[in-house]
Amino acid sequence: MKRIFLLLILFLFSVSCKKEIPQELNKNITISSRVNYIENFDNLILTSGKFKNTIPSQKLPFKTVILLNSSLIGFFSELNLENKITGVSSPEYVFSEKIHQLIKENKIQNIGNEQKYNIEKILANKPDVIFTNYVPNFANTYDILKKNGIEVIFLDEFLEQNPLEKSKYLLLFGKLFGMEEKAEKAYQNIENNYKKIQTLSKNSKSESLVLCNEMYGSQWFLPGGDSFVAKLINDAGGNYILKDNKESSSVPLSFEEVFVKAKKANYWINISPHKNKKELLTMNPNYSKMGAFNSGKLYMINNKENNQANDYFESGVVRCDLVLRDYFKIFHPEDVTFQSEPLIYMKELK
Repeated sequence: MKRIFLLLILFLFSVSCKKEIPQELNKNITISSRVNYIENFDNLILTSGKFKNTIPSQKLPFKTVILLNSSLIGFFSELNLENKITGVSSPEYVFSEKIHQLIKENKIQNIGNEQKYNIEKILANKPDVIFTNYVPNFANTYDILKKNGIEVIFLDEFLEQNPLEKSKYLLLFGKLFGMEEKAEKAYQNIENNYKKIQTLSKNSKSESLVLCNEMYGSQWFLPGGDSFVAKLINDAGGNYILKDNKESSSVPLSFEEVFVKAKKANYWINISPHKNKKELLTMNPNYSKMGAFNSGKLYMINNKENNQANDYFESGVVRCDLVLRDYFKIFHPEDVTFQSEPLIYMKELK
């Protein structure tokens, strides 16, 4: 009788465990407002924008990957996953020295560019997965890759407007490549640093009016007030000239419109690379009429640049805390918190 009773207890315990495990496995993990995944016994179901991938559990973790856009390389570098990459497109836009070394060693293949990918080389490479932004013109290419057993995952990370949510993609790559613990630690470090700077900026009394970008042709494309850059400026304690705008995309304005809005601007950031302010004037002589040009501080985003590659668009995509620290140091020169730490991505234009 006692033996039957014990068997009954064990049976009930095992049943309860089976009930609990699926609940845990079916938990929805949110990366951002655009990206989330659910894992069950058989699959990991990833939703990215309007796309959904059902990835069989036996295929995970992925062992090899091809990246069709270099902005994702920063995530792999942060997790030391460069050895998983077997192909990249447009390597001339890749900043990472380690990636270039692996290319030299023929461990990473150049599979073309956004104008034309080398499909034969990709198929011969046989990666487990390809990450790319979705480009409608390549729909047939994507179908060919999928039919050959390659998982194609569309991650339009450039559409993310929340800096920390974009950095949180680390957790997704950690999950897909079996580096969950490392990814969690890396993201927590970024989040903690970011929030520390936010707190510092809220307590600062420094006043700044911030202008961004420069003219292209007859229009000045300013980041919308709800954009990624605008959020960074705000979190760094900057007063952005379009802070009340509700757009997340670029806002085209004429020089005259920007001139009026930026009349009292004392910081001008995210300028394209120039040798000096005199060279900037050759692009548009009207800049000489602006207060920011004459008496403000001007900053470019080329402090970590190598030929056509700019690390602001690589590691800066992941390390939003370091980008924020640059902006904080620029807008709050009176604060000594990061005084001994040089700017990473920004360089003053004189």
